[in-house]
Parts: sequence; C-alpha cells; structure tokens
Amino acid sequence: MELIEQIIDSWNIHSRITFYLLDAIPEEALAGISASKGRSIGQMFAHVHNVRLMWFENAAPNLMEGLSKIPSDSADNLNKAALKSALEASSKAAEQVLTQGFETGKIKGFKPHPMAFYSYLIAHEWYHVGEIGMTLNQAGYKLDQKVAYGLWDWGVR
Repeated sequence: MELIEQIIDSWNIHSRITFYLLDAIPEEALAGISASKGRSIGQMFAHVHNVRLMWFENAAPNLMEGLSKIPSDSADNLNKAALKSALEASSKAAEQVLTQGFETGKIKGFKPHPMAFYSYLIAHEWYHVGEIGMTLNQAGYKLDQKVAYGLWDWGVR
C-alpha cells in the first residue's frame, strides 16, 4: 500500500473510531457538560464537524455542496443520528481534501503541507475525544472500559 493510501486509510480508521465513540454514548449524555462548564458533549461533536467545514470552505469549496455547519445552540441537531450523519459527510469530504492535497502537494489556505494538515485534523479531533471522555466522566456517564480501550484498537476498527 502506498503512503498516500496508508494516510487515507488512517483517516478512515480515525473516523470509524469517532463513530464508535459516538455510538457508545447514551443519547441523554450528549447534553452533559464538564465541571468547568463549556461545551456539551453534543456541542463538542458538532464543533469537530464545524471546524472541518471551516477548512473546506477555503480549501475545497466545491465539496461544500450538501454540507452545513451545525448550530451549537440547536438541540434538534445535537442528537446522535444528526451528529453521525454530519460527521460521516464531513469525514468523506476530508478524505477528498486530503487525497487532492497529497496529489497536488498543497492544501489551499493551509501551510506548510498536506501531511501537516492531516496531522492538524487528527490532533484537533483527538483533543476533543479526550475532552469528551473527561466530560462524560464528570457528567456521570463514564465510558465503559471496553469502549475506552477500544478507542485505541486501530487494528480492529
């Protein structure tokens, strides 16, 4: 498997793990917030989607068709089905942006190069995975140990 294929495969594994986490969370837990306040768990998932779209608006506006940001104050869009649908769509768009970027050697509006953009996306989203885990715990919805360890089982997801 070529390096670009490995990177795209890694992006898809990352996305499946995000869905694995979302699927493991009870619907009512999406309203949970941390002891220090801030975003709810549902708002954190929406934020991940919205940041992806922020980059796509500049890097690949042609991929924005059918994609829209999730208003963080809209409870209607902060349910598991709506979040999963939005994240699936933005994950597929990210795969296209990354593929194009690696083929051309550039992500429009992002420096220095496509690998840094990929790394940025992963780092940003895993920051929020950790934040979601902490918030779940503080809100009384501690992740099942199987799920918590399963987040790191990239060879299976």
